[in-house]
Amino acid sequence: MVFKRFVEIGRVAFISFGPHAGKLVAIVDVIDQNRALVDGPCSGVRRQAMPFKCMQLTDFVLKFPHSARQKCVRLAWEKENINEKWAATRWAKKIEAREKKAKMTDFDRYKVMKAKKMRNRIIKHEMKKLQKMSSKKGKKPEKSEKAPKSEKAPKSEKAPKTQKAQK
Repeated sequence: MVFKRFVEIGRVAFISFGPHAGKLVAIVDVIDQNRALVDGPCSGVRRQAMPFKCMQLTDFVLKFPHSARQKCVRLAWEKENINEKWAATRWAKKIEAREKKAKMTDFDRYKVMKAKKMRNRIIKHEMKKLQKMSSKKGKKPEKSEKAPKSEKAPKSEKAPKTQKAQK
């Protein structure tokens, strides 16, 4: 497996757990093999040392010098529109959907259940239609032969029964 995201100055990381969980930070400096100096000027995370275990590296990289001031990091962050790019990623959308689902009330879950049932009923109905259409296309000659056999006996028997009911 070839790694594509490396720990480097300017790499944007997502904090997965801890007091700042769910926020984005930029790596400003590497302290040692276990910790980095991070800064999140637009996400509300103050400059601090943070272990790599708490961070998940993203695809975004900012261009600023090693140990840059917060002002420089903020300018690079805003220039690259990191918050907008992050909101557009599948990763962020999945996190947002998970939070939205966790905040649902009982009635919201009930409405979702009913909507899913209705959707599945419609899909099932359409699939049955398509299956009938495909089976008719494959068996046209056979049905034309069977049709005359079913018409002869039942109609003649039903007529006398209706006459007896009228008398």
